[in-house]
Amino acid sequence: MTLSAQSNQNTRSTSTTAADFRPSGPAKAPWRDWHALALLMFPVLLVAVDNTALTFALPAIASSLETTGVQLLWIVDAYPLVLAGLLVAMGSLGDRIGRRRLLLTGSVGFAAVSAATAFAPSAEWLIAGRAMLGFFGAMLMPSTLSLIRNIFPDPNRRRLAVAIWAAGFSGGAALGPIFGGWLLEQFWWGAILLVAVPIMLPLLAFGPAFIPESKDPRPGRVDVPSIVLSLLVMVPVVYGIKELATDGFGAAPVGLIAFGLAMGVVFVRRQQRLASPLLDMSLFGNRVFSTAITANVLALFSFNGFILFLAQHLQLLDGMTPSAAGIAMIPALVATVLAGLAVVPMVRKVRPGFVVAGGLALSATGYGIVVFGDHGSGPALLLAALLILALGVGTAETISNDLILGSVPVEKSGAAAAISETGYEVGSLLGTAVLGSILTASYQRNLRLPAGVEETASGTAVHQAGETLAGAVELAAGLPAPLAEALRGAARLAFDSGVHTTAAIALVLMASAAALAAVVLRKVPTAD
Repeated sequence: MTLSAQSNQNTRSTSTTAADFRPSGPAKAPWRDWHALALLMFPVLLVAVDNTALTFALPAIASSLETTGVQLLWIVDAYPLVLAGLLVAMGSLGDRIGRRRLLLTGSVGFAAVSAATAFAPSAEWLIAGRAMLGFFGAMLMPSTLSLIRNIFPDPNRRRLAVAIWAAGFSGGAALGPIFGGWLLEQFWWGAILLVAVPIMLPLLAFGPAFIPESKDPRPGRVDVPSIVLSLLVMVPVVYGIKELATDGFGAAPVGLIAFGLAMGVVFVRRQQRLASPLLDMSLFGNRVFSTAITANVLALFSFNGFILFLAQHLQLLDGMTPSAAGIAMIPALVATVLAGLAVVPMVRKVRPGFVVAGGLALSATGYGIVVFGDHGSGPALLLAALLILALGVGTAETISNDLILGSVPVEKSGAAAAISETGYEVGSLLGTAVLGSILTASYQRNLRLPAGVEETASGTAVHQAGETLAGAVELAAGLPAPLAEALRGAARLAFDSGVHTTAAIALVLMASAAALAAVVLRKVPTAD
């Protein structure tokens, strides 16, 4: 039995089979399917590059637009907040009005807003533009993944297509800092946004001819209150998590998260009462779907949490420039892509659940190297651990995404893809917030300032050194050589202690997730 056959058997009582919802018309040649996939990669690459490239432009933006610290924060946050809040709504909307239509609408809007925002004359203009990019961006990613589900009904071809989709996302994230740095050196900060126009042109020119339309054949009406509730769930939770990652525990972020969770309860109850819910809550009753979502979230959790402390270690303790640190991480990001492609033929012989469990176990192994390794060996140990972690993430992500799509009725693929994308956002934020908060708290608890530092430096500088590693490194730069070296040594010990604590917690979490995947997904059959 194939994976899709098992999926259809699970949903036969409530829906027809996937074959009944394939696009109508004459049979398509396989080359047209792969051309369609190639066109779908353009928005995937754009969103991935845009997410990472813009961070390199922040100093130039701050100088050009004379932004305040709060404005600079909102330039970064406006996009993911709107994006996360609308992913579920847009995925469900694509199921109703047509996924290709939604994709092309989002592409036109994204390109137009990017062009207008590239020439923003003020910080307020740029913040509004970033929010609108989040609105149209929410139309892109769920549409691409759900269209793949419909273009490739054959499980083996779909699995390869999902691997290519994930590889494009990972590759774009790796390309972002390099591409963004080159654009900043050659042009101005707006070029990073303006590049969306030529990237979207092939999709807009050839998409209507090569990408088949698909949608739910029995769409219900759009429930506006449910869309509002989804925003009231995701925006406060995402913003609260980001605030926890930045400023630590406080009444405001905890209150925001609590409010978002309370709205989540209201949202779920409303969906259970509606004849045509925005989000079919019965999807979560499928153990394969729920476990694959969990694996996806935890894979991103582990990866982003690791990148958080690795970036600080490479730049502040090992003395690398930001660009050198980015280049040092490229082999691991390439490994993510290669691992995702390599596991596609593997699941023909090995059950997918064991492959996902193996990927999560590799992630645990990467953290284990950090816990038990010798940090005195320099950046080599952490980069080796990142490489193993990346192999695990690439393995788990590809197969978990395929399980997510394959375990639901095809007419619900838009909603499933949106949930998967929401998992990406939440997993990334949780990795930064949870592991980042633990790392910061451990550093602050274990830092012992050398004698003479408080007498030599200002109170503000000493306070900042006690708060963050960056503060300690900045303070050391202005101290006499012996005292500076002592402070850097104390900061390294405190930071490495925090890294050990963080890695140990992540190790236990990833190992538990691997065991969960192996148990719950063990009966999912191989592709052959």
